[in-house]
Amino acid sequence: MAGERAAATPSAELEQDMRRLIREIPDFPRGGINFKDITPLLADAASLAEAVRALAELARPLEVDCVIAAEARGFLLGPALALELGAGFVLARKPGKLPYETVSAEYLLEYGADQLEVHSDAVSDGARVLVHDDLLATGGTTRATIELIERLGGTVVGCAYLIELAFLGGRRSLGGYDVHALVAYDEE
Repeated sequence: MAGERAAATPSAELEQDMRRLIREIPDFPRGGINFKDITPLLADAASLAEAVRALAELARPLEVDCVIAAEARGFLLGPALALELGAGFVLARKPGKLPYETVSAEYLLEYGADQLEVHSDAVSDGARVLVHDDLLATGGTTRATIELIERLGGTVVGCAYLIELAFLGGRRSLGGYDVHALVAYDEE
């Protein structure tokens, strides 16, 4: 069912391997936040390849035309995921970073507000789009990305993440969309 854990979930072994390489940094970027540092996973070639392959396997049945990811950490795996799926890649960037005409959407973060923009011609009418980011927290970034896709006439067929902070309820805020994550943290 959309908005809940999908039947096609990564194996417990894969999740354990990924979790082993995700470092927790307490009180970063500010007090009370336990930052999930994926740089050790990115530095391990086999784990990086496995993360991209596993995300692609979750998304392959969705018949994706393009993958869209938000600046900046979504750019780390997003292009590789798009290549693995045989799809295009679309950048969702902070205001003023794209050179062509843009559309924008504002969203709230766990610790502030921000805005995303995409080129006005980045998503074709009727395109089947996969939203990707490294991490699903409250869902604010994803909601803004979905708003941009739908405003341009695209269809969001799913959302794929390396990490989900399930205790923050982001999946619930994305009710109606197919949500997948390789690693889920059920408590802080």
